[in-house]
Amino acid sequence: MEIYLDRRAIRQIRLAAQESIEEGDSESLREEVLEAFSEEQVEEIERRLDSGDFFEFLTDVLDEWGGDDADELLELLETQLAEAGIDVKTDARAGESNEEEEDDEDEDEDEEEGDVDVDADEDEDAPTDLDEDLDDALLDDE
Repeated sequence: MEIYLDRRAIRQIRLAAQESIEEGDSESLREEVLEAFSEEQVEEIERRLDSGDFFEFLTDVLDEWGGDDADELLELLETQLAEAGIDVKTDARAGESNEEEEDDEDEDEDEEEGDVDVDADEDEDAPTDLDEDLDDALLDDE
């Protein structure tokens, strides 16, 4: 059986794991991981688990987890679910490393703050609208 986790679910698990690492609170992490799965997915997983209890399964996974790396938690979840006959699939972008996601977030924050993202193939010496606006403003001041 295959279960698909979308980018939102992977991000939710990663953020919860990072928060757990910082605060040492695995109880909320267990709940966040549980919420990352749909009700249908949880029911299907529980049918395949020996214990029949996904919450208990997550408790065991978190006990086994080293507690220092979100990606390690995701890998452990995938491995433990695979042992129960469940193949976890993710969206293509969901498999990005934390660094790539943080870079994306930094770029988004920069753009929100009004910074301009210049593509490498653009001619940096070519005047931009901003340059022209500045030139016009300077000419108006004279």
